[in-house]
Amino acid sequence: MKIAFVGKGGSGKTTLSSLFIRHLAADGVPVIAVDADINQHLGAALGLDESQAAALPAMGAHLPLIKDYLRGANPRITSAETMIKTTPPGAGSRLLRVVEDNPVYAACARHVHLGDRTVRLMATGPFTESDLGVACYHSKVGAVELCLNHLVDGREEYVVVDMTAGSDSFASGMFTRFDVTFLVAEPTRKGVAVYRQYKEYARDFGVELKVVGNKVQGPDDLAFLRDQVGDDLLVTCGQSDWVRAMEKGRPAPFVELEDANRKALRTLHAAADATYEGRDWERYTRQMVHFHLRNAESWGNGKTGVDLASQVDPDFVLSEAPAAAAPQPA
Repeated sequence: MKIAFVGKGGSGKTTLSSLFIRHLAADGVPVIAVDADINQHLGAALGLDESQAAALPAMGAHLPLIKDYLRGANPRITSAETMIKTTPPGAGSRLLRVVEDNPVYAACARHVHLGDRTVRLMATGPFTESDLGVACYHSKVGAVELCLNHLVDGREEYVVVDMTAGSDSFASGMFTRFDVTFLVAEPTRKGVAVYRQYKEYARDFGVELKVVGNKVQGPDDLAFLRDQVGDDLLVTCGQSDWVRAMEKGRPAPFVELEDANRKALRTLHAAADATYEGRDWERYTRQMVHFHLRNAESWGNGKTGVDLASQVDPDFVLSEAPAAAAPQPA
């Protein structure tokens, strides 16, 4: 199951995504956590110290390896250099699975210990000095989008992505890559503004959107959110002494998280699991192709010098069914 956490800056989306990751791990569910925010804080929220978080490999720095591995023996892709962030898989492509070892995870993922459980953590990487003033952050999250396009995940296998703040996610097709998107909203006008943008932009793409009210302090806050987002409000969370202690560097065992907040996390888990039966791999693949063709026409063909529409395999549909294995790299 692929899960996105979005919301305006300061809404608490990184904190809530880290709590959800901890909840899944505590339940024994395999998890890949991905920090795709321009502000790289997920590692710290999962308990890494400053030096450990800074040492996380940047996915963007390993993009040539990622492309070469995923290309596999796909005859429609002549070289890794002709792959762009939206390139879809086809016959012969290598696919990623949550529970496996592969060169992409070896290069880009690091294990994070959460109690007696372990999750894989991947990060787009922060801006570097060479990026300042010349680079677009969406080029950095291209590695995440490419991996999601080639990812096959099943029930009770989770990829949790902490997305960039606001509605910036709509600058790429990545917003359609998820089984459910949890939008974290504070009970303020600014807090629900991103919800309205997301709701409007995602309307025509079948995006499963659920609102998580955060920093809700009483009945008035709850009534405000219900009035503003209606049935999209899934659950609310209040202040947490456990989170405050963790942010001060004094984390307590996860079992000591407040009962109300643990119940909220179980609600998120149940809502995500409930989307499984409605999975539509054909629509998922069709949307992948749609955004690839748009990117190809807009800039990809010019950048690569190749007609990228030729990369689309019209007979290929991504699915959980095992495919013939592509040759492994030497």
